[in-house]
Amino acid sequence: MSPFPPWIDRVRPLLAAVLVAGPLYALGLAYYVSSPETVDVGYSPQQPVPFSHALHAGKLALDCRYCHSTVERAARAAVPPTATCMNCHRLIAADSEKLAAVRESFTTGNPIHWVRVHDLPDFAYFNHSAHVTRGVSCVSCHGRIDKMDQVTQVETLRMGWCLDCHRNPEPHLRPRELVTDLDWIPGEDPVQLGTRLREELNINPSTDCSTCHR
Repeated sequence: MSPFPPWIDRVRPLLAAVLVAGPLYALGLAYYVSSPETVDVGYSPQQPVPFSHALHAGKLALDCRYCHSTVERAARAAVPPTATCMNCHRLIAADSEKLAAVRESFTTGNPIHWVRVHDLPDFAYFNHSAHVTRGVSCVSCHGRIDKMDQVTQVETLRMGWCLDCHRNPEPHLRPRELVTDLDWIPGEDPVQLGTRLREELNINPSTDCSTCHR
């Protein structure tokens, strides 16, 4: 005779389901909350100075390279020094409260501590110049940043997302002189254009692990 009460037999299937489904649910939840789609897409931190790309890159049509001056020759897209901001703001909105931190930085020499939005893990290597100089526009990774008052991450930056582009780069290629023309629309089929540019520039993106994991 069983030492357990009769109702135990009725709940045994439920207990078995909990024991099986519980760990699977926990693993699925852990994957979901840690995946880039959940954690990174939509990330839009407050910055120490309310810099609007919609105003500067959009309305005023400043070229991305005026501030991010190293994108064509270095792996990193440099954050501009305060002196670059003051080239204009010595005269424009010179007394604005929104620019108090900029003026203080310029006077003291202490840098503004901008918050990085697109931040790859340390084990992943990305070279801006390798992409920009081959006709991959800022839009491909950063979206229509010229319409953002506050920068927001719009892509996952996952390995699979990068590999999709490396395996099929044609839709993301444009004439190199147009990489910072963020509202550019091709006058022909983008895939046909990309195919031609890929052949002309001998673009063969690597999918070897060592390309990004060095």
